[in-house]
Amino acid sequence: MIRFLALLAALAALPASIAWAASTGAVTVQIVDERGVPVRDAVVELETSGWRGGRITFPWRMAMAQRNEQFVPGTLVIARGSTVAFPNLDKVRHSVYSFSKPARFQIDLYGRDQTRSHTFPVSGSVTLGCNIHDDMSGYIRVVDTPFAAKTDANGYVTLTGVPSGAATLTVSHPRLRAPGGEMSKSISARGAQKIAVRLR
Repeated sequence: MIRFLALLAALAALPASIAWAASTGAVTVQIVDERGVPVRDAVVELETSGWRGGRITFPWRMAMAQRNEQFVPGTLVIARGSTVAFPNLDKVRHSVYSFSKPARFQIDLYGRDQTRSHTFPVSGSVTLGCNIHDDMSGYIRVVDTPFAAKTDANGYVTLTGVPSGAATLTVSHPRLRAPGGEMSKSISARGAQKIAVRLR
């Protein structure tokens, strides 16, 4: 714990540009809160000048289900332009809506075993709700990079195949008090490194 706190203190003192040691191109990030507790489902993304572009795909399904009156998964990372399915797996009817700037939309009530969908052409953070169940909330992060994923229960995420070059590291989470619920810093990506980021 002492070594971890020392690492956090060192990171706080670093300038905006961070030099990473050259290695395999796998970047591991841990997200912690103000008390140093790991944060689950924070979205970490790297936009790097070394990426030549192309179609972005992720290994998980582009779907946000409604199960047990919850959005599942609670957080979903998708590429800009993706279409997300919203299957209703409950016995009750649900709707889906968002007032977020990147995606303002309303899907009217639909029943069990029915599916609706919506396409997300603008990058950014989208908060979901249900008009019938006020305590239901979901979070979709629409990204423009293939180097993006959410943290696990221990606050860790590993992004692989990151090319060397100037990059921007962005962390987004509904608990972030920063504008848009996200924070970014410029870095120089040069290979494998393990870093920690504290939400504020």
